[in-house]
Amino acid sequence: MVTLVLVRHAKSDWGVPGLSDHERPLNDRGQRDAPLMAAALAETGFRPDRLLSSTALRARTTAESFAASLGVPLETMPELYGASMPELWAAATAAGGQSVLIVAHDPGLSELASELAGRPVAMTTCAVATFLIPGDGWPATPDVVDEWHIEAPR
Repeated sequence: MVTLVLVRHAKSDWGVPGLSDHERPLNDRGQRDAPLMAAALAETGFRPDRLLSSTALRARTTAESFAASLGVPLETMPELYGASMPELWAAATAAGGQSVLIVAHDPGLSELASELAGRPVAMTTCAVATFLIPGDGWPATPDVVDEWHIEAPR
């Protein structure tokens, strides 16, 4: 069995003039939610083999909270910025290991979560979706899994 955890970046700040989309920081709510959701995941005992993040500031900052709480190194990947569902799946499967955590963006994350869940899943900001994928390794394409759950900040 392999485990895929998808995390949408925490709430970002749209009110900073002159910044590109890539450089938008987290707002106050995002700065609160990222460490809380990271700590909640850490309490489950989950430790990914790889933690991958988009290079966008809001995703990177969110991922830094998860890396610190989980005690694992963070790897940034430019191709995760605006990645589609197939690109996210390709990054997960190429990462190797039995467990991968990806911090990225919508709509790709919601599309991948929906594909794996077999029903529509909305990845709200800082939502954490965990999928247990049966078998000894990563399948070539995402398929509906039996076990999954999603947590979102309150």
